[in-house]
Amino acid sequence: MENILGLGVTLGLGFFILFGSSLVFFFKNSTKLIEFSIGLALGIMVLLLVFEIAPEAYEMLSVLGNNGISVMILILGVCLGFMLLKILDAYIPDHAHHAHHDHRKKEVRNNLFHIGLVSSVAVILHNIIEGMAVFGTVSASFSTGMLMCVGIGLHNIPLGMAITSTLYHTNKDKKKTMILVILMALSTFIGGLLMLIFKAELLNDLVLGILLSLTSGMLVYIVFIELLPHIIDAHEKKYAYIGTVLGIILILLGTFFGGH
Repeated sequence: MENILGLGVTLGLGFFILFGSSLVFFFKNSTKLIEFSIGLALGIMVLLLVFEIAPEAYEMLSVLGNNGISVMILILGVCLGFMLLKILDAYIPDHAHHAHHDHRKKEVRNNLFHIGLVSSVAVILHNIIEGMAVFGTVSASFSTGMLMCVGIGLHNIPLGMAITSTLYHTNKDKKKTMILVILMALSTFIGGLLMLIFKAELLNDLVLGILLSLTSGMLVYIVFIELLPHIIDAHEKKYAYIGTVLGIILILLGTFFGGH
């Protein structure tokens, strides 16, 4: 019974991403929405990194019993995660943040699509790991697991909105956008399935800690190489700032209700 509940909850979390994604198609002013969403993503990802993902990675790595080694593995994982997206960066069309005036529109669109793509990679990996954690928590204590899911759901809504807007408003391809969004929505469920199949045999604290370290590095890349430069160049800075503040508030609420 606990396994069914755990899988059901991890599947349900994906609907929060889909809900946030669906909101994008109801807004007409794409420029303001994009700037708002980029700010929203910045606020969300910074706080996720600082208050949730990095501390969780360190806590899981502490199973080694040596703080120095745990910190070294965490730092190495962050560097590897950063480099992973840097390598991915080489296979994506030019997205320079500083463009000549006559090519600015095209390059800004490429940049926004790139932000959405690399963010999706990090979110999918994070959600798989998160699905493992949620499945384990729900199996141990349903009430605690549900409180945790409230927090996760709160930040999944704006996260789905932010990534969908950067993808859809740059390529105008609803089908391709939704395929990627659905993959993100299912990634938490995939994490739950992995936890059910492998359980403690392979998915121990050390492995999860290493994967979370990689995710931390990905988020560092997205924040400092993608999101911040875009906001600095944004024409609608007011909406970007509002989005950033709202993202921070939502994560703080999610942290409070989720019991992190």
